[in-house]
Amino acid sequence: MKGILGRKIGMTQVFTKSGELVPVTVVEVEPNIVTQVKTKELDGYEAVQLGFDTKREKLATKASIGHTNKAETTPKRFFREIKGVDINNYSLGAEVKVDIFEAGEVVDVMGTSKGKGFQGVIKRHNQSRGPMSHGSHYHRGPGSMGSMRPKRVFKGKN
Repeated sequence: MKGILGRKIGMTQVFTKSGELVPVTVVEVEPNIVTQVKTKELDGYEAVQLGFDTKREKLATKASIGHTNKAETTPKRFFREIKGVDINNYSLGAEVKVDIFEAGEVVDVMGTSKGKGFQGVIKRHNQSRGPMSHGSHYHRGPGSMGSMRPKRVFKGKN
């Protein structure tokens, strides 16, 4: 399995040679730095930790600066581990570029939602609304949030 970190810039569309319109996601990818190589002997599993997006040293913690100094690079904003890779192909401080992928290769993409801020329960928890007419005063209110057992509202649902 291969992997690299990037930032979504936006969406656009591309025409194929047959004239079909295909939606595409534009991802900005700068070279990732291998900040740590996890081994079975030291860590109990094999993985490669990548650092992405340089940040100013003033904004970084001392622990983060020390961690990136081992790889002889500047402090990074994001660190992610990629499991299931052959760790013999990676060395500490090496650059991982987008050229590890080939044209037409299928890629899985994971991302973080933009977030929606403070929302009502209809959008946030997929609850249904009450009747809108005949004198009802219950339209988009939260209603009952807890379950029958264990008779409490679960964390994150408040």
